[in-house]
Parts: sequence; C-alpha cells; structure tokens
Amino acid sequence: MNSTRRTLLKASLLLPLAALLPMSLLSAVAWGQAKPAGLQTLALAIHSEDGPHRVDVEVAETIAQRQRGLMERESMPASSGMLFRFEREQSANNAFWMYHTLIPLDIAFIDGNGQIVAINTMPPCESSEPSRCPSYPAGAAYYSALEVNGGYFAERGIKVGDCVSVPDDAGFCQPAP
Repeated sequence: MNSTRRTLLKASLLLPLAALLPMSLLSAVAWGQAKPAGLQTLALAIHSEDGPHRVDVEVAETIAQRQRGLMERESMPASSGMLFRFEREQSANNAFWMYHTLIPLDIAFIDGNGQIVAINTMPPCESSEPSRCPSYPAGAAYYSALEVNGGYFAERGIKVGDCVSVPDDAGFCQPAP
C-alpha cells in the first residue's frame, strides 16, 4: 500500500470519530458549566402512597455549596435534584430563595427522621436585584431540604408526611399514616 493510500485510509477511519468529538466536548462543557465540581451524588428514595420514587441528587453540604445551589442551571433531568444537608436542625423561619435560579423548583423540607415536614413550589426570580427575589421559609424545623424540578412532587402524589431515605445507607422508611 502506498503512502497516499495509507493516509487516505487513516483519514477515512478517523473522520467519523472526529465528527463525534465536538458534540461530546460541547455536551461536557455545557454540563460542566452548570454543575459545580466536587459535589457528592446520592440516590434517594421518596416513599409515598404511590410507591418509592428514585431521585438522583447532588449533595450540597458546605456553606458555599448551599449558597450556590442550583443557580444558573438552564435545565435539570426529570428525576434529579439537589439535597441540602445541615449539621444542625434549621429553624422553621430559615428560607430558600431563587436569585439567579433559572428553572422552577419544588422544595421539600425534611426532619431528622426523614419525614417531609413542608413542601413549597418556587418559580424563578427574574430580577437582577437579590432584594426583589422572594424567600420561601419552611414553616417547620428541618435538617435537610430537597430541590427538584417544579411540579415533581404534585405529579407523583408526594406530600407532607411522606419520607425520604438513602437506600444504600439507611434502608427503608414508611410514610406517616
């Protein structure tokens, strides 16, 4: 095989791979900009009358991670979310807000036993001024908060009294009667 033919053959084999490369790089960059590095991920189960619902979440445990939350995200997969964990019980007056958050979210506030004690729906705040964005207090003391796409809880019949577990760690919990 002469060198010209060998070069053409190599090029014809590599061209389809090269065509795929920009799209995969573009996807990685797009997700990389939206999702901060270093967040732990967990699979959660939300136990309701309609059965368990699996949610894959990023875990925000540090102050910086909790402050950033889901800001600047243009979308989120259907069964995904973010779990905000706190070292101590949070006051019923502690609130979340939607400054720089681009997608509507539902938030469930969860007590130390995994029970959902409050649920709010939070539309995006379109203001560039933080003081013009409403806050959403829990109305009940909580240890964790779970943010998912807006409408997720209603679509699945998830309500106050249902419970959230980490199947790999804590096993199973029952919704309150």
